[in-house]
Amino acid sequence: MSTQITPPTHAALPHILVVDDDPTIRELVSDYLGQNELRVTTVADGRGMQEVLADQVVDLVVLDLKLRGEDGMALARRLRDESEIPILMLTGRVEEADRVMGLELGADDYLTKPFSTRELLARIRTILRRRHAEVRQGKPEGIRAYRFDGWELNLNMRRLTSRDGRHVALSNGEFSLLVVLLGAPNRILSRDQLLDLSRLHNDEVFNRSVDVQIMRLRRKIEVDPAQPRYIRTERGAGYLFGVPVDTVY
Repeated sequence: MSTQITPPTHAALPHILVVDDDPTIRELVSDYLGQNELRVTTVADGRGMQEVLADQVVDLVVLDLKLRGEDGMALARRLRDESEIPILMLTGRVEEADRVMGLELGADDYLTKPFSTRELLARIRTILRRRHAEVRQGKPEGIRAYRFDGWELNLNMRRLTSRDGRHVALSNGEFSLLVVLLGAPNRILSRDQLLDLSRLHNDEVFNRSVDVQIMRLRRKIEVDPAQPRYIRTERGAGYLFGVPVDTVY
């Protein structure tokens, strides 16, 4: 397996996974998309694709249907069965049957080889805009991550990544409270609501209190915990997450 990852960039950038067994295409696509405000990971085969999907949040997969020794159509089918991640297929010019089958399987678009990187970027941006509009309308279901101000909280991996790419360890209580806060940005939540919504009716929360959990979260994500920008205290009411939050489905 050959894997190439662009240098760490702003965690809020859309993450594109490119699956192609041609190293020239992987390098070309990675360089061009990386220069146009996209975070890119490239792999050569289905195994690499599954490893990245299991470990990271991916916003869109660019998938070559003619991988050597593998059935790209089967990879597309499995990806669609397991998730709602948008798929942009790469096919040959004369492979109309593959394009039709891929679209029937749920791929969002296709591009024929050889292709221009400019057209690839345009199609990716179109798919991401369309998916963002669907999310704002409340579909599809199944949140995979929250992003705020360059941070990313991967719900599947229970992993918080900072603006500079560091993994920040969270306790169960801290993770659950942060999920609740990110799910209701710019909304005041009382201490009782935080307990109920986080479903943390256990000794950790009751003995140490929500306030202590919030204090620990601030130490991990705020530049100045004494003057928090993200988790703000609303006196007499509760807490409010005070910056915009993007939801990744």
